[in-house]
Amino acid sequence: MPLDLAPLPSLGCAHTIRYASAYQGAETSEFGFASAIYSPMDTGYLSLLMPPRRKTALTAETSRVFAVIGSDEGETKRRARELASELTPESGADFGVDTIDGTADNAEQAVLRIHQVKEAIQTLPLFGGEKLVWLKNVNFLADTVTGRSATVQEALEELREYLAHGLPDGVRFLLSATEVDKRRSFYKSLGKVAKVEQFDRIDTSRPGWEEDVQAVVHGLAAEFDLRFDPQALELFVQLAGADSRQLRNELEKIDLYLGDKRTVTVEVVDTLVAKSTSGVIWELGTCLSKRQLGESLALLEQLIFQGETPIGILYAAIIPTVRNLLVTKDLLVRHGIKPPSAPFQFNSILSKLPEDAIRHLPRRKDGGINAYALGLAACEAHRFELGKLVEALQACLQANIQLVTTQLEPKLILSQLIVKIIST
Repeated sequence: MPLDLAPLPSLGCAHTIRYASAYQGAETSEFGFASAIYSPMDTGYLSLLMPPRRKTALTAETSRVFAVIGSDEGETKRRARELASELTPESGADFGVDTIDGTADNAEQAVLRIHQVKEAIQTLPLFGGEKLVWLKNVNFLADTVTGRSATVQEALEELREYLAHGLPDGVRFLLSATEVDKRRSFYKSLGKVAKVEQFDRIDTSRPGWEEDVQAVVHGLAAEFDLRFDPQALELFVQLAGADSRQLRNELEKIDLYLGDKRTVTVEVVDTLVAKSTSGVIWELGTCLSKRQLGESLALLEQLIFQGETPIGILYAAIIPTVRNLLVTKDLLVRHGIKPPSAPFQFNSILSKLPEDAIRHLPRRKDGGINAYALGLAACEAHRFELGKLVEALQACLQANIQLVTTQLEPKLILSQLIVKIIST
């Protein structure tokens, strides 16, 4: 029977994009994008006073309030700029857009910004017609001293009520913010008065983040008409990480490099993609499996300098590497299998084994086996003895206990662990 290995935690992230709207029945696509039909905008007429605000209930057809929010700063700002461009009247940004800087240093400034929004909505466009009011880069919706201020919360509630009554004809309102406290009533009620697009950063501390990033990369790659080989996609995610801005930058680089070619291979990714923090973590695991002590300690030093937590480094890089080495070494020895010469070959090896022989292997969130990661380990498993890998996994457990229960220097604990693993 295969080794009975208890599942160990690993770092992991979901590029979740929620699309809340003020109406029911929005259709949701495969990757969680909701679609909506935008109704034609009403056209206002030049008059001495703005037309009276509607008192009717908000519906999908009457709503002209939009919000782009989320912790993924790069994607949120990109989409906000794109949406602002779409909503800009034909008269152009010079005459048809009022942009209000939503950055506030204190509660007094935050309240002032909210009052400026109301004034801008009530002010006639210079030449009549349509108008966009954009409250841009709001920072007082976050869980900060300013965001928690009672006066700010009261002003936000007044703004919500104001928007709920509907906007004057021809006026559209856009709010964009990268940090939002989701416990506040303003956030909870925003979907009732606005069409909301939310872009949250994928949490790389949660298991299965790689699959979520792969879904995002698939969508972004389609914009460039790029097609990834399966192993190339896994490597790309490990190196580039979960930040959407870096993902887009790396894809643009690959697009220019390939020219008329559209297939992204492992060689292309390895040549072009710069290492993010996730990439450094992946590189640390690679150096451990190759028993490169100097490089491993240098990468540990780099990760700690970059602000990564020791427990995170243990869970994201060290434990998964040792675990993969152990289970692949066990498979190779138990079934008399020759180690693969390349990672992608390990998938065909696994397909020839009975189900009970691979039932204990680490799984992705979708239940499938991460054959490429195990293939990387299988290519290096010949450097280790099976019994020594068992001792290395036990050493990981001991290091975990030391990190959470003792006052020992975390860097020292992980350095000693790396030495134990490589010297086994």
